[in-house]
Amino acid sequence: MITQNQLNDPFFIPSKKLRLLNIFWLGFIIDTVSLELYSTGFANFAVCQAFQLLGLVILLVASASLISFKIENNYLRTPYFLYCFWALLIILRFGSLNYTSAKSMLFRDSGIFLYFVPLILLFPKKIFFYKKLFEVIIILAVFYVIFNIVFFKYLFNRSSDSGVSIENLSDLSLPCGFILLTYTYHSNKKILFAAGVMILTLICSIYNARRGLSFIFLSTLLSSYFLYLIKTKRKVLTIYLSLVTIIISAFYVDGMYQTNKNGLFSFIIERGDEDTRTGVEIYLYQDLKMTDWIVGRGINGEYYCPDIEKNQLTDYRDYIETGYLQIILKGGIIRLALYLLIAIPAIILGFFYSKNLLSKASAIWIFIAIISLYPASVEKFYLQYLLVWISIGICYSKKLRYLPDNTLSEFFKRPSTFMLK
Repeated sequence: MITQNQLNDPFFIPSKKLRLLNIFWLGFIIDTVSLELYSTGFANFAVCQAFQLLGLVILLVASASLISFKIENNYLRTPYFLYCFWALLIILRFGSLNYTSAKSMLFRDSGIFLYFVPLILLFPKKIFFYKKLFEVIIILAVFYVIFNIVFFKYLFNRSSDSGVSIENLSDLSLPCGFILLTYTYHSNKKILFAAGVMILTLICSIYNARRGLSFIFLSTLLSSYFLYLIKTKRKVLTIYLSLVTIIISAFYVDGMYQTNKNGLFSFIIERGDEDTRTGVEIYLYQDLKMTDWIVGRGINGEYYCPDIEKNQLTDYRDYIETGYLQIILKGGIIRLALYLLIAIPAIILGFFYSKNLLSKASAIWIFIAIISLYPASVEKFYLQYLLVWISIGICYSKKLRYLPDNTLSEFFKRPSTFMLK
Protein backbone atom coordinates (compact mmCIF):
# COMPACT_ATOMS: atom_id res chain seq x y z
CA MET A 1 0.00 0.00 0.00
CA ILE A 2 1.25 3.47 -0.94
CA THR A 3 1.67 5.76 2.08
CA GLN A 4 1.12 9.54 2.23
CA ASN A 5 4.85 10.08 2.71
CA GLN A 6 5.55 8.24 -0.54
CA LEU A 7 2.95 10.33 -2.39
CA ASN A 8 4.64 13.50 -1.13
CA ASP A 9 8.10 12.22 -2.05
CA PRO A 10 9.18 13.78 -5.41
CA PHE A 11 11.44 10.79 -6.06
CA PHE A 12 8.66 8.22 -5.70
CA ILE A 13 6.15 7.38 -8.42
CA PRO A 14 3.71 4.43 -8.52
CA SER A 15 4.50 1.89 -11.26
CA LYS A 16 1.13 2.58 -12.91
CA LYS A 17 1.91 6.30 -13.23
CA LEU A 18 5.36 5.48 -14.59
CA ARG A 19 3.82 3.28 -17.30
CA LEU A 20 1.37 6.05 -18.15
CA LEU A 21 4.24 8.55 -18.48
CA ASN A 22 6.02 6.19 -20.86
CA ILE A 23 2.82 5.78 -22.90
CA PHE A 24 2.24 9.54 -22.99
CA TRP A 25 5.74 10.27 -24.26
CA LEU A 26 5.55 7.42 -26.77
CA GLY A 27 2.36 8.90 -28.23
CA PHE A 28 3.91 12.36 -28.28
CA ILE A 29 7.00 11.12 -30.15
CA ILE A 30 4.86 9.36 -32.76
CA ASP A 31 2.75 12.48 -33.30
CA THR A 32 5.74 14.86 -33.45
CA VAL A 33 7.90 12.77 -35.79
CA SER A 34 4.94 12.12 -38.13
CA LEU A 35 4.15 15.83 -38.33
CA GLU A 36 7.79 16.75 -38.94
CA LEU A 37 8.18 14.07 -41.61
CA TYR A 38 5.13 15.39 -43.43
CA SER A 39 6.45 18.96 -43.21
CA THR A 40 9.47 18.00 -45.33
CA GLY A 41 7.12 17.40 -48.29
CA PHE A 42 8.68 14.04 -49.13
CA ALA A 43 6.36 11.76 -47.16
CA ASN A 44 2.90 10.43 -47.93
CA PHE A 45 0.28 12.77 -46.47
CA ALA A 46 -2.26 10.08 -45.55
CA VAL A 47 0.29 7.78 -43.92
CA CYS A 48 1.76 10.59 -41.81
CA GLN A 49 -1.67 11.69 -40.63
CA ALA A 50 -2.61 8.10 -39.77
CA PHE A 51 0.46 7.79 -37.54
CA GLN A 52 -0.17 11.26 -36.15
CA LEU A 53 -3.71 10.26 -35.21
CA LEU A 54 -2.38 7.11 -33.53
CA GLY A 55 0.08 9.18 -31.50
CA LEU A 56 -2.61 11.67 -30.46
CA VAL A 57 -4.95 8.89 -29.31
CA ILE A 58 -2.16 7.28 -27.26
CA LEU A 59 -1.14 10.49 -25.51
CA LEU A 60 -4.76 11.51 -24.85
CA VAL A 61 -5.56 8.19 -23.19
CA ALA A 62 -2.47 8.46 -20.98
CA SER A 63 -3.10 12.14 -20.16
CA ALA A 64 -6.61 11.46 -18.88
CA SER A 65 -5.16 9.33 -16.07
CA LEU A 66 -2.13 11.54 -15.34
CA ILE A 67 -3.92 14.85 -14.78
CA SER A 68 -4.76 15.85 -11.23
CA PHE A 69 -6.72 19.11 -10.88
CA LYS A 70 -4.72 20.35 -7.94
CA ILE A 71 -2.66 23.53 -7.75
CA GLU A 72 -0.52 23.87 -4.63
CA ASN A 73 0.58 27.49 -5.13
CA ASN A 74 -2.13 29.90 -3.95
CA TYR A 75 -1.19 32.68 -6.37
CA LEU A 76 -1.00 30.42 -9.43
CA ARG A 77 -4.42 28.86 -8.86
CA THR A 78 -6.52 31.84 -10.03
CA PRO A 79 -4.68 33.01 -13.19
CA TYR A 80 -4.05 29.40 -14.26
CA PHE A 81 -7.68 28.29 -14.16
CA LEU A 82 -8.73 31.59 -15.76
CA TYR A 83 -6.21 30.92 -18.53
CA CYS A 84 -7.55 27.38 -19.07
CA PHE A 85 -11.13 28.67 -19.09
CA TRP A 86 -10.20 31.33 -21.64
CA ALA A 87 -8.45 28.71 -23.81
CA LEU A 88 -11.67 26.67 -23.76
CA LEU A 89 -13.64 29.72 -24.94
CA ILE A 90 -11.14 30.21 -27.80
CA ILE A 91 -11.73 26.63 -28.92
CA LEU A 92 -15.53 27.00 -28.71
CA ARG A 93 -15.33 30.12 -30.89
CA PHE A 94 -14.37 28.04 -33.91
CA GLY A 95 -16.74 29.78 -36.35
CA SER A 96 -17.79 27.80 -39.39
CA LEU A 97 -16.53 24.23 -39.34
CA ASN A 98 -16.13 21.92 -42.32
CA TYR A 99 -14.07 18.81 -43.09
CA THR A 100 -10.97 20.81 -44.11
CA SER A 101 -10.99 23.14 -41.12
CA ALA A 102 -11.71 20.22 -38.75
CA LYS A 103 -8.64 18.35 -40.05
CA SER A 104 -6.59 21.52 -39.72
CA MET A 105 -7.68 21.96 -36.10
CA LEU A 106 -6.80 18.36 -35.35
CA PHE A 107 -3.46 17.89 -37.11
CA ARG A 108 -1.76 21.32 -37.28
CA ASP A 109 0.83 22.28 -34.69
CA SER A 110 -1.24 25.44 -34.05
CA GLY A 111 -4.54 23.52 -33.87
CA ILE A 112 -6.75 22.47 -30.99
CA PHE A 113 -4.11 20.50 -29.05
CA LEU A 114 -2.04 23.64 -28.61
CA TYR A 115 -4.69 24.94 -26.18
CA PHE A 116 -4.52 21.81 -24.05
CA VAL A 117 -0.75 22.09 -23.48
CA PRO A 118 -1.14 24.02 -20.15
CA LEU A 119 -2.77 20.90 -18.69
CA ILE A 120 0.68 19.31 -18.55
CA LEU A 121 1.28 21.53 -15.54
CA LEU A 122 -1.20 19.20 -13.74
CA PHE A 123 0.93 16.09 -14.38
CA PRO A 124 2.70 14.52 -11.37
CA LYS A 125 5.63 16.70 -10.34
CA LYS A 126 7.90 13.73 -9.85
CA ILE A 127 11.57 13.59 -10.73
CA PHE A 128 10.85 10.50 -12.86
CA PHE A 129 8.76 12.74 -15.11
CA TYR A 130 11.70 15.06 -15.77
CA LYS A 131 14.05 12.11 -16.25
CA LYS A 132 11.74 10.79 -18.98
CA LEU A 133 11.58 14.31 -20.42
CA PHE A 134 15.36 14.38 -20.86
CA GLU A 135 15.23 11.02 -22.63
CA VAL A 136 12.53 12.27 -25.01
CA ILE A 137 14.60 15.36 -25.84
CA ILE A 138 17.51 13.13 -26.90
CA ILE A 139 15.24 10.81 -28.91
CA LEU A 140 13.72 13.72 -30.87
CA ALA A 141 17.22 15.13 -31.45
CA VAL A 142 18.28 11.80 -32.97
CA PHE A 143 15.35 12.05 -35.39
CA TYR A 144 16.46 15.61 -36.21
CA VAL A 145 19.93 14.39 -37.17
CA ILE A 146 18.45 11.57 -39.28
CA PHE A 147 16.15 13.99 -41.15
CA ASN A 148 19.09 16.33 -41.80
CA ILE A 149 21.13 13.48 -43.29
CA VAL A 150 18.27 12.17 -45.43
CA PHE A 151 17.14 15.58 -46.72
CA PHE A 152 20.56 17.29 -46.75
CA LYS A 153 20.44 18.54 -50.37
CA TYR A 154 16.93 19.91 -49.98
CA LEU A 155 17.61 21.73 -46.70
CA PHE A 156 20.72 23.48 -48.04
CA ASN A 157 19.42 24.90 -51.32
CA ARG A 158 18.41 28.30 -49.85
CA SER A 159 14.86 28.26 -51.21
CA SER A 160 11.88 29.59 -49.28
CA ASP A 161 10.50 26.06 -48.94
CA SER A 162 13.73 24.72 -47.46
CA GLY A 163 13.80 27.66 -45.03
CA VAL A 164 10.33 26.75 -43.78
CA SER A 165 11.35 23.10 -43.44
CA ILE A 166 14.41 24.10 -41.41
CA GLU A 167 12.16 26.09 -39.06
CA ASN A 168 9.81 23.13 -38.73
CA LEU A 169 12.59 20.63 -38.08
CA SER A 170 14.13 22.94 -35.50
CA ASP A 171 11.21 22.01 -33.24
CA LEU A 172 12.98 18.67 -32.81
CA SER A 173 16.32 20.21 -31.90
CA LEU A 174 15.53 23.31 -29.82
CA PRO A 175 14.66 21.31 -26.66
CA CYS A 176 18.34 20.27 -26.61
CA GLY A 177 18.88 23.72 -25.17
CA PHE A 178 17.22 22.50 -22.00
CA ILE A 179 19.83 19.72 -21.80
CA LEU A 180 22.57 22.36 -21.99
CA LEU A 181 20.85 24.55 -19.39
CA THR A 182 20.76 21.56 -17.01
CA TYR A 183 24.25 20.36 -17.96
CA THR A 184 25.24 19.18 -14.49
CA TYR A 185 22.63 16.40 -14.59
CA HIS A 186 23.91 14.79 -17.80
CA SER A 187 26.88 12.80 -19.02
CA ASN A 188 29.50 14.45 -21.21
CA LYS A 189 28.25 12.43 -24.21
CA LYS A 190 24.73 13.81 -23.88
CA ILE A 191 26.02 17.36 -23.44
CA LEU A 192 28.25 17.13 -26.51
CA PHE A 193 25.45 15.60 -28.58
CA ALA A 194 22.95 18.26 -27.50
CA ALA A 195 25.46 21.03 -28.19
CA GLY A 196 26.25 19.56 -31.61
CA VAL A 197 22.55 19.43 -32.53
CA MET A 198 22.02 23.02 -31.39
CA ILE A 199 25.04 24.27 -33.36
CA LEU A 200 23.96 22.31 -36.44
CA THR A 201 20.53 23.94 -36.32
CA LEU A 202 22.09 27.36 -35.82
CA ILE A 203 24.30 26.84 -38.89
CA CYS A 204 21.27 25.73 -40.94
CA SER A 205 19.24 28.74 -39.82
CA ILE A 206 22.08 31.19 -40.57
CA TYR A 207 22.74 29.60 -43.97
CA ASN A 208 19.07 29.98 -44.91
CA ALA A 209 18.81 33.44 -43.30
CA ARG A 210 16.15 32.48 -40.73
CA ARG A 211 16.83 35.45 -38.50
CA GLY A 212 14.22 34.79 -35.82
CA LEU A 213 15.28 31.17 -35.48
CA SER A 214 18.96 32.17 -35.30
CA PHE A 215 18.11 34.62 -32.50
CA ILE A 216 16.30 31.95 -30.45
CA PHE A 217 19.12 29.41 -30.78
CA LEU A 218 21.81 31.98 -30.03
CA SER A 219 19.86 33.16 -26.98
CA THR A 220 19.58 29.60 -25.70
CA LEU A 221 23.26 28.81 -26.30
CA LEU A 222 24.40 32.06 -24.65
CA SER A 223 22.08 31.47 -21.70
CA SER A 224 23.57 28.01 -21.26
CA TYR A 225 27.07 29.48 -21.38
CA PHE A 226 26.35 32.22 -18.81
CA LEU A 227 24.62 29.73 -16.51
CA TYR A 228 27.72 27.54 -16.72
CA LEU A 229 29.89 30.60 -16.09
CA ILE A 230 27.95 31.41 -12.93
CA LYS A 231 28.24 27.87 -11.57
CA THR A 232 31.77 26.91 -12.63
CA LYS A 233 34.76 27.35 -10.33
CA ARG A 234 37.08 27.96 -13.30
CA LYS A 235 35.71 31.40 -14.20
CA VAL A 236 38.99 33.08 -15.20
CA LEU A 237 40.07 30.22 -17.48
CA THR A 238 36.58 29.95 -19.02
CA ILE A 239 36.37 33.69 -19.75
CA TYR A 240 39.90 33.74 -21.20
CA LEU A 241 39.24 30.79 -23.53
CA SER A 242 35.89 32.31 -24.55
CA LEU A 243 37.49 35.63 -25.51
CA VAL A 244 40.21 33.88 -27.51
CA THR A 245 37.58 31.80 -29.32
CA ILE A 246 35.46 34.87 -30.11
CA ILE A 247 38.43 36.84 -31.47
CA ILE A 248 39.68 33.95 -33.64
CA SER A 249 36.15 33.26 -34.88
CA ALA A 250 35.59 36.92 -35.76
CA PHE A 251 38.78 37.06 -37.87
CA TYR A 252 37.94 33.72 -39.51
CA VAL A 253 34.36 34.73 -40.38
CA ASP A 254 35.51 38.09 -41.75
CA GLY A 255 38.16 36.41 -43.89
CA MET A 256 35.75 33.79 -45.19
CA TYR A 257 33.14 36.40 -46.08
CA GLN A 258 35.65 38.61 -47.89
CA THR A 259 36.98 35.72 -49.98
CA ASN A 260 33.68 33.96 -50.59
CA LYS A 261 30.57 36.08 -51.07
CA ASN A 262 28.49 32.92 -51.28
CA GLY A 263 29.66 31.64 -47.92
CA LEU A 264 27.74 30.70 -44.82
CA PHE A 265 26.92 34.24 -43.67
CA SER A 266 26.39 35.93 -47.04
CA PHE A 267 22.66 35.20 -47.31
CA ILE A 268 21.78 36.35 -43.81
CA ILE A 269 23.93 39.49 -44.22
CA GLU A 270 22.16 40.16 -47.51
CA ARG A 271 18.80 39.87 -45.73
CA GLY A 272 20.03 41.64 -42.62
CA ASP A 273 17.94 44.78 -43.02
CA GLU A 274 15.18 43.26 -45.14
CA ASP A 275 11.77 43.98 -43.56
CA THR A 276 9.42 41.02 -44.00
CA ARG A 277 7.15 41.73 -41.02
CA THR A 278 5.91 45.32 -41.21
CA GLY A 279 3.57 44.78 -44.16
CA VAL A 280 1.89 41.78 -42.54
CA GLU A 281 1.59 43.53 -39.18
CA ILE A 282 0.06 46.62 -40.79
CA TYR A 283 -2.64 44.47 -42.41
CA LEU A 284 -3.36 42.92 -39.01
CA TYR A 285 -3.54 46.33 -37.30
CA GLN A 286 -5.93 47.61 -39.94
CA ASP A 287 -8.23 44.59 -39.83
CA LEU A 288 -8.60 44.04 -36.09
CA LYS A 289 -11.34 45.97 -34.31
CA MET A 290 -11.17 47.01 -30.66
CA THR A 291 -13.16 43.94 -29.57
CA ASP A 292 -10.78 41.69 -31.53
CA TRP A 293 -7.80 43.20 -29.74
CA ILE A 294 -9.38 42.48 -26.37
CA VAL A 295 -10.87 38.97 -26.86
CA GLY A 296 -9.38 37.77 -30.18
CA ARG A 297 -11.15 35.99 -33.03
CA GLY A 298 -11.13 32.40 -31.79
CA ILE A 299 -9.23 29.30 -32.85
CA ASN A 300 -9.97 29.80 -36.56
CA GLY A 301 -9.54 33.58 -36.44
CA GLU A 302 -8.19 35.21 -39.61
CA TYR A 303 -7.19 38.67 -40.78
CA TYR A 304 -7.21 40.34 -44.21
CA CYS A 305 -3.71 40.10 -45.69
CA PRO A 306 -3.59 40.04 -49.52
CA ASP A 307 -0.57 39.53 -51.80
CA ILE A 308 1.89 38.46 -49.08
CA GLU A 309 2.62 34.85 -49.93
CA LYS A 310 3.26 33.19 -53.29
CA ASN A 311 0.34 31.12 -54.60
CA GLN A 312 -1.87 32.51 -51.86
CA LEU A 313 -5.29 30.79 -52.04
CA THR A 314 -7.28 33.52 -50.26
CA ASP A 315 -6.72 37.07 -49.06
CA TYR A 316 -7.05 35.95 -45.43
CA ARG A 317 -4.43 34.40 -43.15
CA ASP A 318 -4.95 32.60 -39.84
CA TYR A 319 -1.32 32.92 -38.82
CA ILE A 320 1.14 35.74 -38.19
CA GLU A 321 4.83 35.08 -37.59
CA THR A 322 5.04 37.57 -34.69
CA GLY A 323 4.30 35.45 -31.62
CA TYR A 324 2.53 37.93 -29.33
CA LEU A 325 0.31 39.09 -32.22
CA GLN A 326 -0.61 35.46 -32.93
CA ILE A 327 -1.73 35.09 -29.31
CA ILE A 328 -3.79 38.28 -29.62
CA LEU A 329 -5.31 37.20 -32.94
CA LYS A 330 -6.71 34.02 -31.40
CA GLY A 331 -7.32 34.99 -27.77
CA GLY A 332 -6.87 38.73 -27.48
CA ILE A 333 -4.90 40.80 -24.99
CA ILE A 334 -6.74 38.95 -22.21
CA ARG A 335 -4.97 35.69 -23.09
CA LEU A 336 -1.58 37.39 -23.44
CA ALA A 337 -2.03 39.16 -20.07
CA LEU A 338 -3.02 35.94 -18.29
CA TYR A 339 -0.02 34.16 -19.81
CA LEU A 340 2.37 36.86 -18.56
CA LEU A 341 0.71 36.89 -15.12
CA ILE A 342 1.60 33.20 -14.88
CA ALA A 343 5.01 33.24 -16.56
CA ILE A 344 6.73 36.31 -15.06
CA PRO A 345 6.34 35.31 -11.36
CA ALA A 346 7.51 31.80 -12.34
CA ILE A 347 10.74 33.29 -13.70
CA ILE A 348 11.34 35.22 -10.47
CA LEU A 349 10.63 32.21 -8.25
CA GLY A 350 12.66 29.79 -10.34
CA PHE A 351 15.76 31.93 -10.71
CA PHE A 352 15.98 33.89 -7.44
CA TYR A 353 14.20 31.61 -4.95
CA SER A 354 15.65 28.20 -5.74
CA LYS A 355 18.59 26.02 -4.77
CA ASN A 356 19.10 23.90 -7.87
CA LEU A 357 19.96 24.18 -11.54
CA LEU A 358 16.70 22.56 -12.68
CA SER A 359 14.66 25.50 -11.35
CA LYS A 360 17.05 28.16 -12.70
CA ALA A 361 17.14 26.47 -16.11
CA SER A 362 13.33 26.37 -16.12
CA ALA A 363 13.17 30.09 -15.34
CA ILE A 364 15.59 30.85 -18.18
CA TRP A 365 13.57 28.67 -20.57
CA ILE A 366 10.39 30.62 -19.75
CA PHE A 367 12.25 33.92 -20.15
CA ILE A 368 13.58 32.93 -23.59
CA ALA A 369 10.06 31.89 -24.61
CA ILE A 370 8.73 35.33 -23.64
CA ILE A 371 11.41 37.35 -25.45
CA SER A 372 11.00 35.05 -28.47
CA LEU A 373 7.37 36.13 -28.84
CA TYR A 374 8.52 38.94 -31.13
CA PRO A 375 10.86 37.19 -33.59
CA ALA A 376 8.86 33.94 -33.75
CA SER A 377 5.74 32.13 -32.66
CA VAL A 378 6.66 29.99 -29.67
CA GLU A 379 3.16 28.58 -29.21
CA LYS A 380 3.11 25.34 -31.19
CA PHE A 381 2.23 21.79 -30.22
CA TYR A 382 5.86 20.77 -29.94
CA LEU A 383 8.12 19.86 -27.07
CA GLN A 384 9.63 23.34 -26.76
CA TYR A 385 6.20 24.76 -25.83
CA LEU A 386 5.39 21.84 -23.54
CA LEU A 387 8.70 22.63 -21.86
CA VAL A 388 7.48 26.16 -21.11
CA TRP A 389 4.54 24.86 -19.08
CA ILE A 390 6.60 22.07 -17.52
CA SER A 391 9.08 24.75 -16.46
CA ILE A 392 6.27 26.86 -15.01
CA GLY A 393 5.21 23.88 -12.91
CA ILE A 394 8.78 23.42 -11.66
CA CYS A 395 9.18 27.08 -10.76
CA TYR A 396 5.94 27.22 -8.77
CA SER A 397 6.78 24.06 -6.80
CA LYS A 398 8.60 25.01 -3.61
CA LYS A 399 9.38 21.35 -2.97
CA LEU A 400 11.19 21.02 -6.32
CA ARG A 401 12.94 24.40 -6.09
CA TYR A 402 14.63 23.46 -2.80
CA LEU A 403 15.93 20.03 -3.76
CA PRO A 404 19.77 19.90 -3.58
CA ASP A 405 21.66 19.73 -6.85
CA ASN A 406 23.84 16.78 -5.87
CA THR A 407 20.76 14.64 -5.14
CA LEU A 408 19.17 15.56 -8.47
CA SER A 409 22.41 14.97 -10.35
CA GLU A 410 22.85 11.52 -8.83
CA PHE A 411 19.28 10.55 -9.76
CA PHE A 412 19.35 11.89 -13.32
CA LYS A 413 22.66 10.22 -14.12
CA ARG A 414 21.38 6.85 -12.99
CA PRO A 415 20.94 4.53 -16.03
CA SER A 416 17.36 3.91 -17.16
CA THR A 417 15.40 2.89 -20.22
CA PHE A 418 12.57 4.50 -22.13
CA MET A 419 10.95 1.14 -22.85
CA LEU A 420 7.64 0.37 -21.21
CA LYS A 421 7.91 -1.58 -17.99
